[in-house]
Amino acid sequence: MPDIVTAAMIVIGDEILSGRTKDRNIGHLADIMTAIGIDLKEVRIVSDDEGDIVAALNAVRERYTYVFTTGGIGPTHDDITADSVAKAFGVPCDYDDKAIALLGASYAARGIEFNEARKRMARMPKGATHIDNPVSIAPGFRIGNVHVMAGVPSIFQAMLDNVVPTLKTGAKLISATVPCGYGEGMVGGPLGAIQKAHPDTIIGSYPKYLDGKFWTELVVRARTQEAVDSARTDIEAMLADLDRQQKASNLA
Repeated sequence: MPDIVTAAMIVIGDEILSGRTKDRNIGHLADIMTAIGIDLKEVRIVSDDEGDIVAALNAVRERYTYVFTTGGIGPTHDDITADSVAKAFGVPCDYDDKAIALLGASYAARGIEFNEARKRMARMPKGATHIDNPVSIAPGFRIGNVHVMAGVPSIFQAMLDNVVPTLKTGAKLISATVPCGYGEGMVGGPLGAIQKAHPDTIIGSYPKYLDGKFWTELVVRARTQEAVDSARTDIEAMLADLDRQQKASNLA
C-alpha cells in the first residue's frame, strides 16, 4: 500500500481573523488533498505577526509531509510571510532575480511603475524555488516542504494547480455512506463501540434535519474496501437491532 502522506495549512492574515475577509481556500485545499490521497490533518489561522507565523510554521513542518500557506505575500507593509518563512528556516530573505525580471517585465508591459512596494513581491527566502502564478505573475515559492502561496482565491487555486503535479500522493480513502433514521443521541454509544472495533477506519456521523425530523448520515472511510465493508456491515447490523427495539417498544 502507498505511504500515508499528510499535510497542514496555515492561513495568514488579520483580515481573516477579523471577519473582513471570508476564507475560501481551506475548503478548496481540502477537496484537492482528498482527491489525490493526501490527508489534510491540521489548519491554523494566524495573524500578520512574525512571531506567530514562525511559531505556527515550526510547529507543523516537522510533523507533516507538506505545509501550505496562504496570504501575506503582497506589496504592503503587513505582507510579512516571506520574511517569516525565512526566519523559520534560518536563512536570509532577499530579492529574487528571476522574480524581479518577471514582475518588472509585467509592469513595464502595462505601463505601470515598478516601485519599491511592488518589488516586495519578489522577495523570497534564500534557496526557495518558484511556484508559478499564471494569474498575476508574482510567484509564490517553496522551501523545504513548505509551499507559500497567495491568499486571493483565484490566484491560490492557480498556484495550487502548478504545485499538485510535484507532490507525492498517498493511498486514497475509500468511503461508504449508510443512511440512519435516528439522531446522533440514539447511535452515539454503539457507533463508538464499532469505531473501536475497526481502528483502521474513520467513522463520521453528520446530523441532518428534514421535514421536522432529525436523522443522521453515517460515513465510513478507510484505505481498503475490505475495511470499509466490514465496518459498514456492523453499522447496518446495529441499525437493524435499533429498528427491532423500536418496533418492540411500539408494540408494548
